[in-house]
Amino acid sequence: MFHLAYVFERFPSFTQTFCVREVLQLERMGVRPLIFSIRDTRNEEIRHFPQELFDRVHFLPPRDELVERVRQWKDAHLLPRAAALVLRHWGERPDKMRVYEAAYIAKVISDLGAAGPVHAHSHFAGVGARTCWWLRRFAGLSFSFTAHANDIFCKPGEQLPEFRQLFEDAALIVTVSDYTAAQLRGRFPAAAARVRRVYNGLDLEPLIAARAGADRSRAAGGILSVGRLIEKKGFDDLITACAALRDKGIAYHCRIVGEGPLEAALRSQIAGLGLHGRVTLTGPLGMEQIVRLLAEETQVFALACMTEQDGGRDNLPTVLMEAMAASLPCVSTRLAGVPEMVIDGRTGLVCDERRPADFAALLERLLSDPALCEQMGAAGLAHAQAHFARETTGRQLVEKLAEFGGLRFDAALGVTGSYVRRLPHLFSRQLRHRLPKAHGKSFDLDEFMRG
Repeated sequence: MFHLAYVFERFPSFTQTFCVREVLQLERMGVRPLIFSIRDTRNEEIRHFPQELFDRVHFLPPRDELVERVRQWKDAHLLPRAAALVLRHWGERPDKMRVYEAAYIAKVISDLGAAGPVHAHSHFAGVGARTCWWLRRFAGLSFSFTAHANDIFCKPGEQLPEFRQLFEDAALIVTVSDYTAAQLRGRFPAAAARVRRVYNGLDLEPLIAARAGADRSRAAGGILSVGRLIEKKGFDDLITACAALRDKGIAYHCRIVGEGPLEAALRSQIAGLGLHGRVTLTGPLGMEQIVRLLAEETQVFALACMTEQDGGRDNLPTVLMEAMAASLPCVSTRLAGVPEMVIDGRTGLVCDERRPADFAALLERLLSDPALCEQMGAAGLAHAQAHFARETTGRQLVEKLAEFGGLRFDAALGVTGSYVRRLPHLFSRQLRHRLPKAHGKSFDLDEFMRG
């Protein structure tokens, strides 16, 4: 039997390795997930994952094929009654594909009988979460989702269900920082009691081992930054800060690892500031190469996060966790969950965003004090081990799913106390498993969605 369903927009994907780490960790703990991916990722250019992971994923058919199959099931009266009625009455409302996707998944789960899950979880308050919302209406599943960054920082587009409904109807809302947990409780007071913070988890051991065996003779003056070459990563501010370091006579070499739409603009900035040979855009590198750079050729890790014009910004950047696991001090900005990782004066140094002169001063302070770098690097590793180890975050997530969600009871998971704490929630609107009534002659779609 399956403990729960995972409904991803895309899985596995090299752009969302934290989702893969989470699923694999839950499986190590004995959780049996039924995994759905709305988009087929098997043809992605970069594949970091073994074939057996892809083999465990139920990929939904391409759009036209999916629609045709659901229509055939509808005509053969094989769909849940509610799904058939919603499709009949949808009209020109937006976001209809979520209805088709949920109808398809509901049929697959129904075919499993008693072995099927009764709870669904997704990542991001977007496509997957809205599909889970419809599963609640069609198949009686409770649902939860993990809110991350741009999915809650940026204004949502036109969608059904409305954004607030996701939060009001979810049995559990997980988010990845204390900052966003407080923000969501303030924005959605009706859901405040069901918002819980669980940090993204990381396998720390490969980074710890790499640093332990590293030849650090080339680390002095090494600055490293990793990420997509996009506005919110603040690479233009980092490059400006590097020019200030050069002007002060500080010895350094900065590497920026990644690719993205701002590559040409950043190369032009490097050339315009005369930083050739001091600042290098390496392009994308594999994880083994990044780990080697962290362990052997970096004294300070830098990430000058900033808020984009549409509100988009980082929340809990994984690259900072990786740097901390490699015992490196970090320089970053006071933005969202970053100060929960880079604790100013302890695991690194932070300044306000879009302040490249201040950022340069922080880099200078660390580059000129190797002993301070070692001290903060050790504190960063200890902080990462206490808060971001996959074993810790995986257990926290399972406990929250057992307490607030519909995770199937299994004493072998070792979270029996969390199931006991679920008892007061069993008859809540969010956890109910009773399907809303749907009659053809009197069906009112708006009323059905409110129910």
